[in-house]
Amino acid sequence: VDDAEVKPREIHRVGMLGGGLMGGGICYVTTQNANLPIRLKEINLEGLARGYKYVNDIYAERLKRRQITKFERLRKSALFSGTVDYIGFGDTDVMIEAVFENLELKHKVLAQVEEACGPNTIFASNTSSLPITKIAAGAKRPELVVGMHYFSPVHKMPLLEVITTAKTAPWVTATAVALGKKQGKTVIVVNDGVGFYTSRILGPLMNEAAFILAEGVAIEQIDGAMKRWGWPVGPITLLDEVGIDIAAHVGPIMVEAFGERMNPPDTMAKLVADDRKGRKNEKGFYLYGEAAKKKGKGKHVDKSVYEVLGIDPSKTLPAEEIQMRCSLQFVNEALRCFGDGILRSARDGDIGAIFGLGFPPFRGGPFRYVDSVGASEVLRRIEGYHERFGARWEPAPVLVEMAKDNKKFHG
Repeated sequence: VDDAEVKPREIHRVGMLGGGLMGGGICYVTTQNANLPIRLKEINLEGLARGYKYVNDIYAERLKRRQITKFERLRKSALFSGTVDYIGFGDTDVMIEAVFENLELKHKVLAQVEEACGPNTIFASNTSSLPITKIAAGAKRPELVVGMHYFSPVHKMPLLEVITTAKTAPWVTATAVALGKKQGKTVIVVNDGVGFYTSRILGPLMNEAAFILAEGVAIEQIDGAMKRWGWPVGPITLLDEVGIDIAAHVGPIMVEAFGERMNPPDTMAKLVADDRKGRKNEKGFYLYGEAAKKKGKGKHVDKSVYEVLGIDPSKTLPAEEIQMRCSLQFVNEALRCFGDGILRSARDGDIGAIFGLGFPPFRGGPFRYVDSVGASEVLRRIEGYHERFGARWEPAPVLVEMAKDNKKFHG
């Protein structure tokens, strides 16, 4: 059954597990855009206070900018409630979880939700790396389990990636899509697999940037080249924003699923050992806080990072090589997702890359890009890197086919 033909169920109440950055952001878009009541469940009062503060801060900022009225703020805020137990979740239609990326913990909260909520409550996981099939493995009602992968910060990033398993009921998928649209999101539906679509294709780009850095190319040169190609931020900046610890945590999961081509350079482990997490602990590739203020306006590289990595950043690479190596890794992995059946269409692949990850919009997305440059030209470049750098550059089988038959993804 095509999900587009299945009617979603009506949503009256939403529940939220975990009030961190993601949970707080989801609570905000549910009250503000979807105009639906949402109840936050946290493990303690401190966590609950953090969730409340996060939502209230966004409303306060919007009020200050005169984007909403005082009355609207009060009305919308009244849709948001919180608790440290499972009281008040009996008639919840969709329960979204954004707890820590740990499979045992996900199983635990899923069991609690099945106990506390009704027999038709959808359990939606906001995981960015754990396969939904694994999360649903212990479920009494696996047909009600779906992935709803939001992007940070939730109130600003337009994409929602809905992930279905072989057991997810079509009406559940349709309802998750409908909720996402009400929250103001552009929604794509993908099939389950490690990293789904977006997390999986971002990995090789970040890895390639780390390899270029390990070769002795300065951080500003890498980020600057990528921004000039049309990316909103450079990959090294993005590592700081996402969290170096998160990237290091997801890395081995990707290697286990997809083999050696997902292996990052050894430098990642050195950063973790030096307790560099990025912006969140003000210690990463760039300077933050007081150290950044002293340097004046703009972003400034934390030069001590080169010492930690054992790198002399004196090598220069042409901007085009940096741009091609990082972007083609991204494109090649997107094509693999298409060949593996993770993506349902090339259009979804383009939308996901642009709205979720900032692929340069004027290039139309990875599939549109291959069409405009030509599959055989993209293959020629990737094969050139394959000869130079080995296994991580093996071309996607679907690209080889498209080049051979001179085909395009978009008609």
